[in-house]
Amino acid sequence: MKHVTETLGDFTTDRRVIPITGLALVIGCVSAIVAFVLLKLIALFTNIAFFGQLSTSSKTPAESHLGLWVVLVPAIGGLIIGFMARFGSEKIRGHGIPEALEAILLGRSKIEAKVAILKPLSSALSIGTGGPFGAEGLIIMTGGACGSLIAQLFHLSSAERKTLLVAGAAGGMSAVFGTPCAAVLLAVELLLFEWKPRSLIPVAFSSIAASALRVPLLGHGPIFDLPSHPSTGMIGLGFACLVGLVAGIGSGVLTKMVYGFEDLFPKIKIHWMYWPAIGGLFVGLGGFFDPRVLGVGYGTIQLLLSGQIVGVAALSLLISKSIVWSLSLGSGTSGGVLAPLLMMGGTLGALAGQVIPVGSPGLWALVGMAAMMGGTMRSPFTAVIFALELTYDIQTLPSLLVACIASEMVTVLWLKRSILTEKVARSGHHLTREYSIDPFEIHRVGEIMTTTFVSASSQAKISELSNPNFAGFDWFVKERALPLVNSSDRLVGIITQGDYLRALDAQDMDDATLLDAGNDEVVTIKDTDVVREAVVKLLTSNIERLIVVDSDQAGKIVGYLDRSTVMDAHLRWYEEEHIRERPLRFMA
Repeated sequence: MKHVTETLGDFTTDRRVIPITGLALVIGCVSAIVAFVLLKLIALFTNIAFFGQLSTSSKTPAESHLGLWVVLVPAIGGLIIGFMARFGSEKIRGHGIPEALEAILLGRSKIEAKVAILKPLSSALSIGTGGPFGAEGLIIMTGGACGSLIAQLFHLSSAERKTLLVAGAAGGMSAVFGTPCAAVLLAVELLLFEWKPRSLIPVAFSSIAASALRVPLLGHGPIFDLPSHPSTGMIGLGFACLVGLVAGIGSGVLTKMVYGFEDLFPKIKIHWMYWPAIGGLFVGLGGFFDPRVLGVGYGTIQLLLSGQIVGVAALSLLISKSIVWSLSLGSGTSGGVLAPLLMMGGTLGALAGQVIPVGSPGLWALVGMAAMMGGTMRSPFTAVIFALELTYDIQTLPSLLVACIASEMVTVLWLKRSILTEKVARSGHHLTREYSIDPFEIHRVGEIMTTTFVSASSQAKISELSNPNFAGFDWFVKERALPLVNSSDRLVGIITQGDYLRALDAQDMDDATLLDAGNDEVVTIKDTDVVREAVVKLLTSNIERLIVVDSDQAGKIVGYLDRSTVMDAHLRWYEEEHIRERPLRFMA
């Protein structure tokens, strides 16, 4: 095989990653501080709305004694959010993560300062007035906004801004939950749309920095401190798969419910500004009958994982939380999806734990929690690592993995899009979550080029080109261009039909050579270059074909590559993946 010396490697990352990582470290620290402030803001709104106190102490709506008045609190919060969306920015409506996706995909990773302020305020108000949401949506969006705003202060590319936006989002999630690994995985599975060191390294450092700063701000250790669960063996893995399948069905039902309610609200003949208030009214009604559905609900999740909510209590919580959450989210208010998914998945697992003969209800609550998150968000690895970092229970890893993959299998086969990407699709845009290596990135030009070609002497006269017996005549007529070589058979130029016609019109070109009439600046590609480089040259130079030269012998023509050759190769690669061959048969 020919020896090739080149700059191609496993990755395209260059030293530019170093200053970007430096900025990401700053953004991670900023995100941790912002997360701390937002959690205090949620606590402040909770104290004002349910206890009439100006305090940032940690309290839950379930501890209040408002009686029937609790129905009005979420409705008032929804009304204020509607006004903020109408007269501030409509972009504050929604889950948080879809808005970050839209900023990455459509806004060149730029988030307006107005949205960066109004989104966290509206989400904190929504949760603080009893909204059945998690803080992760507002933290991810706000952290991403901080990253985007800081990136816009510097001379960066759109891809670099995306990296820093996602670094802020991962930093925020890491600071709130103490889950640095899961935050990085969420970035990869959901936000980056690539797995490259150029983005992975800065995002990881941002997440680590935020996690480290979390300790003095919010404390250390897992959010849910539980004793480890013993391994359940092969039998337990089988039941984990069943729990995952059921959770996958639940994920699909929840997704359908959210967007079913979202389709229902436009049929109400009032301005969308008032929809969050209507959703809040139903939240209040749900909270009146079961206060556990109000707010983030980390305390309720702790009880589920401890096995203290089972039977009818778990079933009631599952039904009420599902209805209240999906209806409120469908109304267009501001809130997250992660914590509610954990609660609903936990109740599903706790119910399953009542009949599963191995393990405890608390174990299956954890498995159901992760499976519901993995299936609904289509991020199974994030869900697995998230559950481990929340509990530090490594013994549950096999069960978590089986359940999350089974759940994703159900939702992938059932629904075209996840609860997050459906929001983007409803805005008229499409995205894909499948990551694969582009064949253009790994195949070489020499593998697909056409090796049959004709060249002509650069010193041949222009008049010879019109002779049908000229060696390059047929090629020139067919390809509308002819490469020119010197006496050493090395490429020195090219003549096109346009060059030839201009030479015929000129008065002083009768004795001109082909090189005189042609062009000595030829766009070439080496046979060892990847096909992507050839495609870029074809498009940026606006030409139909490239002359392929030998990588070891300068100027030696070894073939040519045109657009149709590239498309034929792409079709062959497509057929290799999709066309099934006949099975091997041992008997005639």
